[in-house]
Amino acid sequence: MEASSSGITNGKTKVFHPEGGVDLQGYQLDMQILPEGSKSDVDFSEILNAIQEMAKDVNILFDELEAVNSPCKDDDSLLHPGNLTSTSDDASRLEAGGETVPEKHKSNGLYFRDGKCRIDYILVYRKSNPQTEKREVFERNIRAEGLQMEKESSLINSDIIFVKLHAPWEVLGRYAEQMNVRMPFRRKIYYLPRRYKFMSRIDKQISRFRRWLPKKPMRLDKETLPDLEENDCYTAPFSQQRIHHFIIHNKDTFFNNATRSRIVHHILQRIKYEEGKNKIGLNRLLTNGSYEAAFPLHEGSYRSKNSIRTHGAENHRHLLYECWASWGVWYKYQPLDLVRRYFGEKIGLYFAWLGWYTGMLFPAAFIGLFVFLYGVITLDHCQVSKEVCQATDIIMCPVCDKYCPFMRLSDSCVYAKVTHLFDNGATVFFAVFMAVWATVFLEFWKRRRAVIAYDWDLIDWEEEEEEIRPQFEAKYSKKERMNPISGKPEPYQAFADKCSRLIVSASGIFFMICVVIAAVFGIVIYRVVTVSTFAAFKWALIRNNSQVATTGTAVCINFCIIMLLNVLYEKVALLLTNLEQPRTESEWENSFTLKMFLFQFVNLNSSTFYIAFFLGRFTGHPGAYLRLINRWRLEECHPSGCLIDLCMQMGIIMVLKQTWNNFMELGYPLIQNWWTRRKVRQERGPERKISFPQWEKDYNLQPMNAYGLFDEYLEMILQFGFTTIFVAAFPLAPLLALLNNIIEIRLDAYKFVTQWRRPLASRAKDIGIWYGILEGIGILSVITNAFVIAITSDFIPRLVYAYKYGPCAGQGEAGQKCMVGYVNASLSVFRISDFENRSEPESDGSEFSGTPLKYCRYRDYRDPPHSLVPYGYTLQFWHVLAARLAFIIVFEHLVFCIKHLISYLIPDLPKDLRDRMRREKYLIQEMMYEAELERLQKERKERKKNGKAHHNEWP
Repeated sequence: MEASSSGITNGKTKVFHPEGGVDLQGYQLDMQILPEGSKSDVDFSEILNAIQEMAKDVNILFDELEAVNSPCKDDDSLLHPGNLTSTSDDASRLEAGGETVPEKHKSNGLYFRDGKCRIDYILVYRKSNPQTEKREVFERNIRAEGLQMEKESSLINSDIIFVKLHAPWEVLGRYAEQMNVRMPFRRKIYYLPRRYKFMSRIDKQISRFRRWLPKKPMRLDKETLPDLEENDCYTAPFSQQRIHHFIIHNKDTFFNNATRSRIVHHILQRIKYEEGKNKIGLNRLLTNGSYEAAFPLHEGSYRSKNSIRTHGAENHRHLLYECWASWGVWYKYQPLDLVRRYFGEKIGLYFAWLGWYTGMLFPAAFIGLFVFLYGVITLDHCQVSKEVCQATDIIMCPVCDKYCPFMRLSDSCVYAKVTHLFDNGATVFFAVFMAVWATVFLEFWKRRRAVIAYDWDLIDWEEEEEEIRPQFEAKYSKKERMNPISGKPEPYQAFADKCSRLIVSASGIFFMICVVIAAVFGIVIYRVVTVSTFAAFKWALIRNNSQVATTGTAVCINFCIIMLLNVLYEKVALLLTNLEQPRTESEWENSFTLKMFLFQFVNLNSSTFYIAFFLGRFTGHPGAYLRLINRWRLEECHPSGCLIDLCMQMGIIMVLKQTWNNFMELGYPLIQNWWTRRKVRQERGPERKISFPQWEKDYNLQPMNAYGLFDEYLEMILQFGFTTIFVAAFPLAPLLALLNNIIEIRLDAYKFVTQWRRPLASRAKDIGIWYGILEGIGILSVITNAFVIAITSDFIPRLVYAYKYGPCAGQGEAGQKCMVGYVNASLSVFRISDFENRSEPESDGSEFSGTPLKYCRYRDYRDPPHSLVPYGYTLQFWHVLAARLAFIIVFEHLVFCIKHLISYLIPDLPKDLRDRMRREKYLIQEMMYEAELERLQKERKERKKNGKAHHNEWP
């Protein structure tokens, strides 16, 4: 674009500073030289972009001259341990003019030496690092962009250098306009909806009742929270031409600290460090080791000697600790606006989603607890458990070869009662409720996200065109094609190459899933072998409870295998994702997330699927057992059913995994930070107390995970799967998840505020690929719960017996009185003489009646040995099988219809929010028009006073 054709007077003045900075002056936009009627057609954004491109060209042009005139910033003569070395103009002016500097700003480690320039970003490197030349070029270009810089060596290690960066107002304004940062410009006007008389009377009655209740104990005190102005104002993309429209009380605080750091990071990502097309950006310098760390500063200490109630908060970090990360406020709502202001929208959305998920768990936990208590209350009236406890004359066949003895059915009385606590008449209702709950949770989260996106100005926000990953550029730099969005040439990956890499990656995923299946197969062999060992154990407690002992130890071993395989899966997922060569960081994150979730989901739930749907289903019958590798007899269910094994599996895995995750999230960073402080004390001596500046305190904290919020989301998504997929077998799962999440919110808050470096504030509109994974889990939960009720539990066999074979057959009743004789009808008879040689037990059962047993019973629907077809399936077996298949089909179709109906009836955007958005858009247009008209009128009046003629300008 030519300057003359766009109304730019090209009067350039190059000003060289002794520090090496280059300023451009004289690019002025002259509105008067444009012909009338053409000003509305000018694309001012293109003009500004052209100005910035010309400025960058001039900066790069004078880099060589600047390198000659400026001293090397890595020169050891400029650095002294613990002393500041300023390269900013403000510091030199303060020293020359003798201005006073606030002592508080000097001592708190948040400002430059001048006490006025706030530190917006920290870079850390080691003098011994060989990448000196790249760092010098990078820092020269940083100053050329207008950023101010200071350096200081570490107090404990003179090899570590901290580079402190500050963005002046002019730089912030220029890049805020480029990044479309939305800033407040007018106070919001709230309109109350029209209330009818009847509704007003109801509100009065409710308000009278509320007077007797505590006044919103879960809400935070408004006095302790600061007035977050941007949430009470209309916002618009920042524009320097319309700067008079925005509410600016103080230029130093107009952009908050998180926004300032984000702008500085944006600048650093676009600065060259070496000649070449792709030699640009801070991330590449961190990757190649030129810089050791880069982070924004925390806003001081999170502790204070004074009480927050009497003296107020020292800073936002202190406020977050007292109102969010402290254990004393575990029952209060989260200050999401403050979290968003300090950590950015992406982290704020995670905590908003976690809080919403935790809140939605309350009804699920209450109903699950009700189902459990219903089982406790009806335990004494359960006909099935009564018959099991009273069946002292029914002798059950051994559950393993040789060493397992015969046992009375009444010996499993306790297990029958425990099974009733989870498998009772309310289980089906709870399974339907949880399937509907998962849909309601996701649908209302979409509405909640829309409200948050509106309050946080994310409705119209679009992600910037992402940069290409350095690995992708290095791999495919020889072949290029034109980017349809930017219009610039970029590396291109051929379709055949991409497909071949995806096929190899998919093969790797399939292989790892086979590894999981092999691990489950090993657990199955362990259970088969161990049950015989425990049956011959010397201790009577273990010998009499061999199946429970086998299940408990198998679950613990399975948990250890799960944790070990998770470490392997992370490395394999990294390898496969890098093999695919994703183009951008978001594509890399989505691919890695999908693989890690798939690996960990299969790893965590494979043994649970085995117990739920395969344990005891394919064992054969006494005399004709199916064997593994023709050697080991497959494990049978307990005489009271397989549901007790599934409950133990879910309960132990859920409790152990949540405990381990909480320890790793908080305990591991605490230990690491304690060890760092211990080393510092040993190096400096215990007698010397050192007051570290803020940048050194933050450097000694742990960096945020390399994958961002991946671990936090993954933990909660896996927990959501446990809460929904097998909830019919373990109704207390939502309650355990609720208790864990109440702790999890405060643990994560404490970790972010106190144990981690402050992460860069980044923006996001939603939770990303995790929402699709949640929807997939919701669909899978309907299918698995249908199979758990139909196959794992005894709900269907009891129903068939009550309506077809019991005392109430043909009467249309299914009460407890209709279940009389169910236990006897569900057991088949086996003749002991028909045992195989390797299965024949060592005992002959004479301890029960004084004579050797002739017959024993086992769980199945088979004909007696003296029938025409010995041990063939009875008609009742086929009735039960048909009822199970029918129940699965009816349950799935019914629940899916309800889910789709709910998702259709619940709009994604609340009606009041839609009206507010429309009205706000209308008011913003009116305000902008009125403000512009007012400005033009003032200018005309001033011209009239000065006696100058003026053109009839638009509007």
